[in-house]
Amino acid sequence: MATAGAIASTAMFFLVVLSASHMASSLRLGAGGLGVCRASGYLPGRSGNCEKSNDPDCCEDGKEYPQYRCSPPVMASTKAVLTLNSFEKGKDGGGPSECDNAYHSDEEKVVALSTGWFSNMARCGHQIKISANGNSVYAKVVDECDSVHGCDDEHNFEPPCDNNIVDASPAVWDALGLDQSVGMVDITWSEE
Repeated sequence: MATAGAIASTAMFFLVVLSASHMASSLRLGAGGLGVCRASGYLPGRSGNCEKSNDPDCCEDGKEYPQYRCSPPVMASTKAVLTLNSFEKGKDGGGPSECDNAYHSDEEKVVALSTGWFSNMARCGHQIKISANGNSVYAKVVDECDSVHGCDDEHNFEPPCDNNIVDASPAVWDALGLDQSVGMVDITWSEE
């Protein structure tokens, strides 16, 4: 007769195996041996009232957008794309930040990370170092740049984020000396 502890251990083992299997289906080894994150599905687009203060991409009816449950592996210096986002109420960032359920001034150095890097809130409150064009700045992780959901009111009718996004406030862009009108810049980031 199995004990409750043995049944719980067996159930936990199967849960871990299923989770690992799901991640393995999205994370494949590339030619260089590093994990490559591939789309895990596609979200059908639905247009709506997309607030355009920072010139966001807005969803289009019927267009399919890739969804990612993973991000590229975090390295000592992880390559990413910096995008511009306001974390203020009523702006293009949507609802309050997931980490603290609050809005943040455009003068604060804050970021949202793609779903895989956000890692179920594991990086909430962490300072990350962002580097671009020879400049660096520290910013606090306050939100997820959702790589799975989108095209709804909660996400400002914007598509899901790509899997390699650091979505940053105007203060981060200013500190890096970047032109906000560009909208996207290749960067590296690290945990310090």
